[in-house]
Amino acid sequence: MEVLAIIAGGILLWMAWQLYRAKQFTLFKKRIESEIKPKIIDYLQSELIENRSELFPNSDCHIQASIIYWCQYKSRILQYALEKEIVTKQWLEETGNMRNCQHLFHIERQFMH
Repeated sequence: MEVLAIIAGGILLWMAWQLYRAKQFTLFKKRIESEIKPKIIDYLQSELIENRSELFPNSDCHIQASIIYWCQYKSRILQYALEKEIVTKQWLEETGNMRNCQHLFHIERQFMH
């Protein structure tokens, strides 16, 4: 009987740990939406406006399409932020989100560039 109680306690602790990790991942995804996405939008707009030319007119439609493409999925937001060094690997490590980043890239791999 004591063995069953120990096993049940262990299972409850494991489930509590998994719930904690899931909440941390959810907070990470919310942080991407609230902090990184606005920076991406500003960066995209300024970059496309600065690089206008005869070959690449970068009209408002082009800018809007680029914003929609890069901000459609959280993995693309994070991917673009890492490529343009808006967010660094060091920031991910300092905030304890490296594992969350890897998990996000894994579960949304079909949406990545």
